[in-house]
Amino acid sequence: MKILITGIAGFIGSHVAEHLHSLGHEVVGIDNFSNYYPIALKDKNAAVLRAKGIEILQADLREVTSVEKLPETIDYIFHFAAQPGIAATSTFEDYLTNNVIATQNLLSYALKQASLKLFVNIGTSSIYGLNATFPETVAPKPASHYGVTKLAAEQLVLCSSRLNQLKSCSLRLYSVYGSRERPDKLFTKLLDCGLNNKTFPLFQGSLSHLRSFTHVSDIVQGITSVIGKEEVCNGEIFNIGTEAEYTTQQGVDAVEKLLNTTIKFEDLPPRSGDQQRTKANIDKARELLNYNPIVTLEEGVAEQLAWFREL
Repeated sequence: MKILITGIAGFIGSHVAEHLHSLGHEVVGIDNFSNYYPIALKDKNAAVLRAKGIEILQADLREVTSVEKLPETIDYIFHFAAQPGIAATSTFEDYLTNNVIATQNLLSYALKQASLKLFVNIGTSSIYGLNATFPETVAPKPASHYGVTKLAAEQLVLCSSRLNQLKSCSLRLYSVYGSRERPDKLFTKLLDCGLNNKTFPLFQGSLSHLRSFTHVSDIVQGITSVIGKEEVCNGEIFNIGTEAEYTTQQGVDAVEKLLNTTIKFEDLPPRSGDQQRTKANIDKARELLNYNPIVTLEEGVAEQLAWFREL
């Protein structure tokens, strides 16, 4: 199969690309190398993929001309490219153009692909809102520009299925961590602080937040399980994450135990739009995709530590 991955040089996209290539698929990708994710780290990810023979196009899906550079025929699309997170430095225009406009441009390309078997949109638990503990049938209540625009992107993609223009699905991911995680994310930042005697910026109340911390390998397994299940997946939404639930404090404890250190905190005001609880309800994914995450928090953090030390 010939597979297109957007956001291929990023955290999860690079892992999915590597896995699909190992299975014998022809993988090509596009990434705009935005500096939201440090470009030096994206370059490292891209170098690993290119060394395996994976073609990467540096272009921005917000520009219509970028779509014209994509392969003429493709079998699957995995759409990761987006403006992530709820950083104060990101404007509404950043979220709108990267998450909605770019998705629409990619859809215009996809609709011309007669060979396309499935368009896989990569969504987020942030679509549910401040508490993401629900099955896929619950009405979303996003509480951030990120969640709102990711919901809009998801609906653009699924609309094409409803109109019988193509087959598509959307996967809502939960609190992913592991090697190649962005430096602004929890575990990479904790490891950096613990190893380098830095102070961790702690948003008030966040230690009690509950999360379905899901290792990237379990996420990759869930994402790639849709291949060959186009009829089952068409028009559907799936939660992809672990049912295990941890507080942020437990995440801190896991890192401190692994490093045999105590991390220092700098107290900050609460962050607007920060989710209070995520717990992946994966009954649907387990039944229809045979999805079964297995990595424990301790195993996952140890894997991420090994990667971080190599940096």
